[in-house]
Amino acid sequence: MSNDSGNWLTGRRSYLKGCLAGLGTLSVAGMASASSDASTSEDDYSNVVDIVEAGADPNGNESVSSVVQENIADDTLLKFPEGEYYMDSQVRITGFNNVGVVGDGATLIPANYSSFDGPQYRLFRLGTSGSPGGSVWFEGFDVDQTASNTGIRVISAEVSNELVVRDVFVHGVHDSGTWGPALFNITDSDGTGIVDCFHAFDGGQHVDDTPHGGRWRGATGIILNGNHQGHITFKDCVLGAFPDNGLYASGDNGRIDVEGGWYENSATASVRLSGNSGSISDAILVVDENPTGAEGQHAVRLDHGNEYTISNVTIDTPNQNGESIRIMNGVDSTTVENTLIKAGGQGTAVRIDDGAGAVDFRNSEVEINGSAYAFRILGNNAGAVSLEDVNVVGSAGGSPIQPAIFCERNDCQFEGLSVEQLGSGNRRGLELRGSNYEVTNSEFETSHIPIIVHNANDVDIENTYARADDGSTSVHIRSGSSGVDLQGNDLPQGVDDRR
Repeated sequence: MSNDSGNWLTGRRSYLKGCLAGLGTLSVAGMASASSDASTSEDDYSNVVDIVEAGADPNGNESVSSVVQENIADDTLLKFPEGEYYMDSQVRITGFNNVGVVGDGATLIPANYSSFDGPQYRLFRLGTSGSPGGSVWFEGFDVDQTASNTGIRVISAEVSNELVVRDVFVHGVHDSGTWGPALFNITDSDGTGIVDCFHAFDGGQHVDDTPHGGRWRGATGIILNGNHQGHITFKDCVLGAFPDNGLYASGDNGRIDVEGGWYENSATASVRLSGNSGSISDAILVVDENPTGAEGQHAVRLDHGNEYTISNVTIDTPNQNGESIRIMNGVDSTTVENTLIKAGGQGTAVRIDDGAGAVDFRNSEVEINGSAYAFRILGNNAGAVSLEDVNVVGSAGGSPIQPAIFCERNDCQFEGLSVEQLGSGNRRGLELRGSNYEVTNSEFETSHIPIIVHNANDVDIENTYARADDGSTSVHIRSGSSGVDLQGNDLPQGVDDRR
């Protein structure tokens, strides 16, 4: 953990408790009121079944799977009163118009891996890609998988019209080696979904440490695949360390919005997005442990899509072995604003790959405490990058990585940049290696050279203060550079111009 570990732990506890407060007191009527915007009430169903009255054991002694399977049907709401419900096989329904499964103080207890009958993957399969449902309402369950060798996909929902999932809390490490807690796909481009307060904080074990060993890594926390076409929002969800990804949207289409929540320590990425477009807002992402021995852990990874926005996000990666934010080649446009990144170790805070499109990064701060890049901007002509009103602070040293900001891409602007990098060694500020740059109204205080123009062309530096703490030089212009214009600057150590 970072030096502010107490604050981060407080944040963890807040998210873990946030949705739980009202769960035990909710009735179906109360849930309907809370979910009225999504048309979830008993009145939406012609058939309402109390699962205990239908014969299910609420004491956790006998499996209820067969009773649930017998009663789940189109235009039916299944109500689970307070109690414990043992399930040892999948409940499946496809091609329906409207199905609801709602708990009121209900706990689902899945059988362990060896005792689960049939496909050992899911509790509820509500629609498939080939035969999706219309609408699903799933709400109000604790899931007790604390027994050893236990872990299940609680819900797999593929629907064309409307998905509402709320207040689902998975307790215990997913150590069966089967699929992770949830799959959601909106199969129609006009369909919508909300997943509100889905928690699986205990994460999962690497598949090699489970009875289902030999598969790829293991469980993903929540996954959307290529069948997702619509718009889904994840609100105030919590995912711990999973051996694959945390929240993973892997398809080419649809929109995915992440609002609030806590995501941490998953392999590859705690939040990994692909699709047409999406956003991450008001969320906290943490990489401070590597429980599954992952070779790389990004807090956020954007794989491909037309447009993404990251706003009001806090990312804490004190022990990262990947980037805090990585923007991959398939992303056309990204905006990051009002975001705080705290990075340690040897991982880059923000990496923009050489084929990624335009990036606007503004009103944000990067605290970099390991000898690594705050920004690594790769490629030549993939798209303009702008850093506006961005602060770079922290104790990062200059070995092995010297510049806080490394930019080889053309057509980039740095406006209102504040870089304070006074760590040990030859820590530098901004290194430019492409063409057509504007550096304006900025301040640099670094232990070594603040600004290096490294064989770059058409560089304008205006109204900028740059001080080297070791007294070396404020601006160093290498011999292969051309078209460098300096106007209205305050450069205490002057300019070392080697042209």
